[in-house]
Amino acid sequence: MTDGACDVICIASWNADLVSRVARPIARGETLMAHSFDIQPGGKGSNAAVAAARQGAKVGVIARIGDDDFGLMALALWTKEGIATQHVEVAANERSGVAQILVYDDGDNSIAVATGAGAGLGQANVGVACEAIRACKVVMASNEVPMAATIAAFKIARAAGVTTILNPAPAVTLPDALIALCDVLTPNESEAQLLFGRGAGAIIVTLGAAGCAIYQDGKPAQTPSCAIHGWPMQVVDTIGAGDTFTGALAAAIARGEPLAMAAQSANAAAALSVTGRGAIAAMPTLAQSQNLKKS
Repeated sequence: MTDGACDVICIASWNADLVSRVARPIARGETLMAHSFDIQPGGKGSNAAVAAARQGAKVGVIARIGDDDFGLMALALWTKEGIATQHVEVAANERSGVAQILVYDDGDNSIAVATGAGAGLGQANVGVACEAIRACKVVMASNEVPMAATIAAFKIARAAGVTTILNPAPAVTLPDALIALCDVLTPNESEAQLLFGRGAGAIIVTLGAAGCAIYQDGKPAQTPSCAIHGWPMQVVDTIGAGDTFTGALAAAIARGEPLAMAAQSANAAAALSVTGRGAIAAMPTLAQSQNLKKS
């Protein structure tokens, strides 16, 4: 998708996922034989952008990638998914990001990320895309991109009345100035503890198979405004489930769903995403998510 305004703009991290499957977590100094190895597309921002596109949104990314094979992999993926790439900077003689991922037999995982060229994403990249941000309905980001880029994009969005969504992962201490620019935060349970009572418009805490809970209207952390059930799924792995939630939430808000309904749509998409290997293999279409919601 290259023509017309986007519904969703993602301040996007990109990395190639180097995935090894092992029986269990590896102890310090231990060597453990892997069942398999694969190279898959990843990055929290890229994953969320793909999720939003599959949920029917017109999506564009603001990103910085290397001019290596992994960078070509990103461009090929985004083109295939119909995601606009005119605001992607290809950095000469730089490596794209990579994530080294261990997936355990129970479906859980551990991840180490090297951001590569993405570390250079900044206010200049956002400035070039300011008109696209003003024209969209939702801007989303995560803590995998430099905070200065997120703040710059969210300031433009806030001034234009565009909804902002931040997935605060990996967990870091966020400045109050950024939180104040967030209409919606989408942490997991551990990440949420750093965020309650700090001025975000709404916090949607993802709870895995248990669903999610919405906190807003100044209510204390013990009192969610709304709790949304999950669905029992056969888990293959959980890579990208949180990213799927954020991307699907952005798409739902962009098509006009109220927050609770949008969270239910996002929860359904995230539930389906854990039924396949890798971050995007099982990311559902809008029709698939809607069918699950009816079940």
